[in-house]
Amino acid sequence: MDWPAQCCAVIPCFNEAASIAGLVSAVRRYLPAIVVVDDGSTDETSAEAQAAGAHVVRLTRNQGKGAALRAGLQCAQAQDLSWALTLDGDGQHCPEDIPAFFNCAEVTGADLVIGNRLVTPQQMPRLRRLVNRWMTARLSNLCGRPLLDSQCGFRLARLDKWSALTFCMDHFEVESELLVEFSRAGHRVEFVPVRTLYLACGSKINAVVDTWRWLRWWRAQRRSE
Repeated sequence: MDWPAQCCAVIPCFNEAASIAGLVSAVRRYLPAIVVVDDGSTDETSAEAQAAGAHVVRLTRNQGKGAALRAGLQCAQAQDLSWALTLDGDGQHCPEDIPAFFNCAEVTGADLVIGNRLVTPQQMPRLRRLVNRWMTARLSNLCGRPLLDSQCGFRLARLDKWSALTFCMDHFEVESELLVEFSRAGHRVEFVPVRTLYLACGSKINAVVDTWRWLRWWRAQRRSE
């Protein structure tokens, strides 16, 4: 597989001017095509990303990670690419792990490859680790198979499989929605170990609002079984 010719990096972000240029430059060592979706930032995220060599899709208002991710994947597909690699814009994912995703897809035939941060769980803040494991256990039940890390946004997805499914979530539930929809459609899902850098700025997840959104989505999925 000629990954640089067939794959695009998609980076949804909100107010990541401090990190986005360095991230784009690092990812370009592996993939020349990079789409940064600026989800209504109020800082210089778009300008920094464009100066670093990314194609920028700018949303006029903040719509949420799920909406930004859909916009980026649609842009990648419009370029007649076969795959998209998604990363978070805050720099917590290590671009040096990108070849492991490509290798996993080639060796296993997976349609979706997800980063597994829990190989070295001590890297993750304790509360986030516990919540992640709880969510992953719930999603394992929905998917009917054991999952390793359901919430990691570092992923490689086959675009034709993605576009044939329906995705509605606009916020952080998108990670769970994508995983469940791929699994229910019978597409192969695999995991690869990744490193994660937890930065001093912390997560943009709102512990109350986003947890409620996730629980509401999860309950709806259970009712639909």
